[in-house]
Amino acid sequence: MLDVRRLRLLRELAHRHTIAAVAAALSYTPSAVSQQLSSLEREAGVRLLERSGRRVVLTPAALALVEHTEVVLERLEQASAALASMRDGLSGPLRIGVFPSAARTVIPPAIAALADRHPHLEPSVREIDPAAVADALRSGELDVALVHSYDFVADPPEPGLDTTHLFDERMFVAAPRGLDPRPGEDDPLGRWRDAPWIVAPTATRCGTMTLRACEGAGFRPNVRHVVDDFSTVLALVGVGCGVALVPELAAVEPALGVVLTPVPMKRSTLGACRRGSGTHPAIAAFLQIVTRRRSSEP
Repeated sequence: MLDVRRLRLLRELAHRHTIAAVAAALSYTPSAVSQQLSSLEREAGVRLLERSGRRVVLTPAALALVEHTEVVLERLEQASAALASMRDGLSGPLRIGVFPSAARTVIPPAIAALADRHPHLEPSVREIDPAAVADALRSGELDVALVHSYDFVADPPEPGLDTTHLFDERMFVAAPRGLDPRPGEDDPLGRWRDAPWIVAPTATRCGTMTLRACEGAGFRPNVRHVVDDFSTVLALVGVGCGVALVPELAAVEPALGVVLTPVPMKRSTLGACRRGSGTHPAIAAFLQIVTRRRSSEP
């Protein structure tokens, strides 16, 4: 019989690529991970790992086993959700991941509403980059997370995870009051082609979105500042340092001197959880509250 805990380690190795990364994520020592994977090989009766320099590579048998593992783990999540739905009331921990602008605006009222309706539930919030959410969910560090996707940025599905669309936000060009756009230009982005730009790092979805949106308007932005915090971005815009693309949640309280102009783009917020766990009543209750509160706002 194959050990589910060892199968989970193999699945993590498929996603994280090194034994050291698996050990760090799951609070094991690298030697303990290696020992468990060796035991899994003996249980499977086939070779699962091959050495390639300092790295290990999954064999075709291991890759096939990972596919079956995803199905097994999904069914276990479904079983856990079914049992939770049979209990009286919601209780226990609910670990929530969230990106910064949602942490400031969406999470406080959602947590308050969750506490009011389910006083025995114990939600805990962790601010996390959406790029790190998949690993945190698969490893069990989080139960549910809010992530975002932008127009112009492909968002491929993550193995072992399910996502649910929750709400959309408008996007705005934030520009300093008094800064004149390019005369005769009607495109809300193109009219700022000559201005200095403030963008997020290109490794982030926001940074990629800005570059691609500007390219779609026919220019590459003149990047003056690289900042990965919307509050700082808006403060820089307010003192005349440049223009930027910002989503609605980040523009709730713009700095003085900032003019916001809507553009035909959106950012979408999704709820992410391990595949099979979406029907867990605690996860479903949290996502439902987030969706309802946003839809009721003007």
